[in-house]
Amino acid sequence: MNKAVLSAAAIAALGITAAFPALAAADSAGSGSLQTTLNPVPTNHVTGSGMASVTLNGDRATVDVTVSGLLAGVPHAMHIHVDGQGICPPASTATQLNGHTAINTTDGMKSYGMIGTSLTTTGDTTPASALAVTRFPMGSSFHYHRTVTVTNDVVANLKAGKAAIVVHGIDYDGSGKFTDVLGASELDPKLPQVATAPALCGVLSAMPTGGAATGSGPAGHNSTDTDLLAAGGAMVAAAGGTWLLRRRTTQGF
Repeated sequence: MNKAVLSAAAIAALGITAAFPALAAADSAGSGSLQTTLNPVPTNHVTGSGMASVTLNGDRATVDVTVSGLLAGVPHAMHIHVDGQGICPPASTATQLNGHTAINTTDGMKSYGMIGTSLTTTGDTTPASALAVTRFPMGSSFHYHRTVTVTNDVVANLKAGKAAIVVHGIDYDGSGKFTDVLGASELDPKLPQVATAPALCGVLSAMPTGGAATGSGPAGHNSTDTDLLAAGGAMVAAAGGTWLLRRRTTQGF
């Protein structure tokens, strides 16, 4: 299995600083519930949809995300994004990717900002796990539920109504798998663009009194090691603080 260190440019594209200076845990900065509807990112040929809620208690956030209609059989990276404009990317932010009009991760971050929390199913939830694909929800439909510790910055963005939940991974060409139709990801050339491009986005806002959260949904997160990142096959994980790219070949992606 070949390994290569993820490039500094890729780390910068994810909005992650080498020293992670903003990772100090928040103190009891507030509480409350927020929710959002997850809508398809324009131009990315997404037909899925979803709902998300966050219940904040100091530096602890209970996150529920329910989605359906996404690409099956692949992991979907998912994050709370912060320090952006507090909006989801409009169609006007799209660029030409391998001759097609689409919105990539860097385009999207101009609207919803950098990664504040990685919504993994187990283990680390810092930006260092932004592409830890064996620990993200998998499949076309899933329900995610987890209580995580968030930073002061994430708390501030949540309270200000500027935090967004973004689900990644698109089926741009309708092939039923991750392909190279949009070329290589700007995060790393060994990854296909469709694996990291944003699929669904929603900006969290205060939940109305008596409003319902996403509630219980279909059985949740499958963090199996099989059937993960391909298009020839690639897997990214964080190990000992060092980003490693692990190449593997799987069927479909």
